[in-house]
Parts: sequence; structure tokens; C-alpha cells
Amino acid sequence: MAGSRAEKKEQTRQALLDTTIDLVDDRSFGSISLREVSRGAGIVPTAFYRHFASMEDLGVTLVEDAMRMLRGALREARRDLAGRGMPTARDSLDILLRKVRTDQKQFRFLVREQHGGVAEVRRAIGTELRLLSRELAIDLARTPALVSWEAEDLEVAADLIVTIMMTAVAELLDGDGRESTERTLVARAEKQLVMVFLGMSAWRPGE
Repeated sequence: MAGSRAEKKEQTRQALLDTTIDLVDDRSFGSISLREVSRGAGIVPTAFYRHFASMEDLGVTLVEDAMRMLRGALREARRDLAGRGMPTARDSLDILLRKVRTDQKQFRFLVREQHGGVAEVRRAIGTELRLLSRELAIDLARTPALVSWEAEDLEVAADLIVTIMMTAVAELLDGDGRESTERTLVARAEKQLVMVFLGMSAWRPGE
């Protein structure tokens, strides 16, 4: 019985998250209400607090879930980085593009709320992106060509890569859906990444 109660609670919690991500597909997080989310999940508003302390708490959870997907995409893109040397822009973008197509709502939520009106959600995204850059910087440090780099330089390079990736995601989600437009956007992002990689290969620590 206890197990089934726990399962039901988890199902309701997930229903609240799923309802919210559906609601924010074409709206800002700040524009939806606790009542709307509860109704969509099939519970009364007072039952919401059994799962989340507030709407802001729910929003932060959505950020963590969406960033987990983004982190997984970028981790896959740089898998075996130390053994292969510098990552290839095309491979990284292809993997990211597949993730964006699969989880459009989550990525659209991240892009929209990165500069949105709910402070707790905005700060959570900023924190997660900084953690993502640091994780990437650690992986870059394992690359033979970059072992002599200072941590600060590695973090700057990682910030550039993450920024290009996030900008590419935003542009792809805002595009007209045509294959030719998508190819143009991906080609531009690839060129930006190649320029960063070339710059990294020529950079001398301490300069």
C-alpha cells in the first residue's frame, strides 16, 4: 500500500511538471497560475503543496530537468574528448539538434525563461549554465593540447562554446521550420564553433 501511495504521488508530481511544460510551450512561466497547473494535473489547488512548495519551486525543478537533457546532449557531444582531441563542431551540433527536436518544449522553456520575469527560475538557469561551463572546462582540461591552460582560460573557452550552443538552440526554435533555414543556422553555428576551436589551438597561456 505504501508503495502504491508513493507511486501515485510521483505520478501526480510528474503530471504537474508535464502540465506546466505544455502550458509554457507558447507562454511565459510567469503568466501561468497554480490553479491552471493543478487543474491540468487533475488535482485541487491545495494538493499542489504536497508536491512543490510554490510555483517558483516547480519552475526551478523544470529548469533542473531541462538542463539535465541539455547536459546529456553536450556530454554525448564531447564523449571521449581526451582521446580524440578537440571536438568537431559538426558532430556536436548534430547531437544537440537531435535533442532539440526530441525535447522542443523543454528547450523552448529554457531559452524563453533565461531572461524571463520569474527571478528564481532565471537565477536557476544562470546557475545551471555556469555549472555546465565548468563541467565542459574540466573536460577540456583533459585534452592533451590544453593541459597547460589556466583554469580561467578554460572557463572562458567553455563559456563561449555554451553560449554559441544556446544561441543556436534559440535560433532553431524561433526558425520557420524549413530545412533550408535550419541548414543555414547550423552552418553559422558550426562556423562560430570552428573559429573558437581554431582560436583555442593558437592560444598561448599567459598571453
